[in-house]
Amino acid sequence: MIIVSRGLLKNTKISAITLFPFILLRNADFRKDAVLINHEKIHLQQQRELLIIFFYIWYVVEYYYLVFKLKNRFLAYKSISFEREAYANEKDLEYLQNRKMWSFWKYQS
Repeated sequence: MIIVSRGLLKNTKISAITLFPFILLRNADFRKDAVLINHEKIHLQQQRELLIIFFYIWYVVEYYYLVFKLKNRFLAYKSISFEREAYANEKDLEYLQNRKMWSFWKYQS
């Protein structure tokens, strides 16, 4: 389910965030952005595979490990395996139909 949440994302640089089972968008116009929505749907599938809670645990642990390793928060975010998979495949609007389970694993650093 897609929800426009201007207030929640107002003071951030975040355009969208997926908090299972919702995709929260900062702007209603983003509903029309097929690439952004596909990126977030990839995260929904990752979250399902890891039974939701383990996705968030893994995401946070990997992020802080990468911050420590790379000394750069943005680079750490872009290097998270879940983000790498989503960014690499966001323009392929049929990716989720062909995606194999645990595909994020091949994006591990």
